[in-house]
Amino acid sequence: MVFLVTITIGTVIAAYLLGSVNSSILISKAVSGRDIRESGSGNAGATNMLRTMGKKYAVLTLVIDILKGVLAVLLARLSAQCGGFEWGIYPAGLAVCIGHCYPIFFGFKGGKGVATGLGVLLMWDWQTALIVLAAALVIMALTRFVSLGSVTAAVLFAVIEAVKLRDIIPAVVCVIAVAALLVWKHRGNIVRLAKGEESRLGSKKK
Repeated sequence: MVFLVTITIGTVIAAYLLGSVNSSILISKAVSGRDIRESGSGNAGATNMLRTMGKKYAVLTLVIDILKGVLAVLLARLSAQCGGFEWGIYPAGLAVCIGHCYPIFFGFKGGKGVATGLGVLLMWDWQTALIVLAAALVIMALTRFVSLGSVTAAVLFAVIEAVKLRDIIPAVVCVIAVAALLVWKHRGNIVRLAKGEESRLGSKKK
């Protein structure tokens, strides 16, 4: 039991550290010498990269952030094969999202976790992830509000997975925690949406 707990905790820590490697900050500093958090919306993520540095760097950021989520869960699956808990993929997925949002390497000020969360969700349950991704893309296409699509997808995924995993309490807790984290990181967007002040995709940041 001690070994199981130790290897699971080690995997969670590794996942957090992986999440803390923020691609948008590193890319923006390497290309322009500026921290992306000092431009646009101030968020260290793909959407702000799109608005401030263009499509090429936004796509690169998006891909890297998604891969972080994928790799964290793959690492947890590998540790499970080495003797860790089978449900260890869930705390690892939560940890990599926390790392992206609150990176230890960048003063605990990171992104909102959407792309990294997508990578995690695809590895947890790719079928449900694709369904909620499609729903999010439809919402974004119709409204041009990235935040609205992101929050809706996070909540929808949590509801579906909580029902499917209801007998695995640690998994349910982690799924709900990831959704809650994403909603919390979008709290400012939610307030602006309610006030009709949220920026639409393609519009310039005021």
